[in-house]
Amino acid sequence: MFHRDPNRTYPTETETRVIIRFQDCDPLQHLNNSKYFDYYFNAREDQVATLYDFNPGQMFRELKTSWVVYQHQIAYIRPAMVSEWIRITSRLIYYNEDTLVTEFVMTDDAKTHLKNVLWMTSKYISVLTGKRIPHDSVVMDYLQATLLPNVDYPNVDFNDRIKEIKQQLFPIKAV
Repeated sequence: MFHRDPNRTYPTETETRVIIRFQDCDPLQHLNNSKYFDYYFNAREDQVATLYDFNPGQMFRELKTSWVVYQHQIAYIRPAMVSEWIRITSRLIYYNEDTLVTEFVMTDDAKTHLKNVLWMTSKYISVLTGKRIPHDSVVMDYLQATLLPNVDYPNVDFNDRIKEIKQQLFPIKAV
């Protein structure tokens, strides 16, 4: 499980390069809407284990806790196409005592086209009772170490955040 090293700075954004599989696409060769979640969740699971040495399965076994998905907000901006290489970025943009919000962004491989944005809200629960509980201290250490700074989640609208992401990815070039 996560053990915060006070001498280390943890990345707040993670990135994975993935190819869109034929089996995950619809007849128009677009990634099926429900499959975006699979790509995002698989990328995040791999990223968190590699970068932070954080294992949700270990958390489940040792602390008898887990996160459950409470809500999604998703925007399908451009289709991801069969056999296309894409980039998935994930980042923690908010947390409190029992909730976290993870932001996922999908672009083409060159990062020239925004394809999708997802906000996933999760609640921290006891697996023994199924009820929400406060994050354990080791989990709070992980959340504090990996939070993306400068996102005012409680006060930002999802569509406004998409505009911010577009501006960050594709700043207007000075003439």
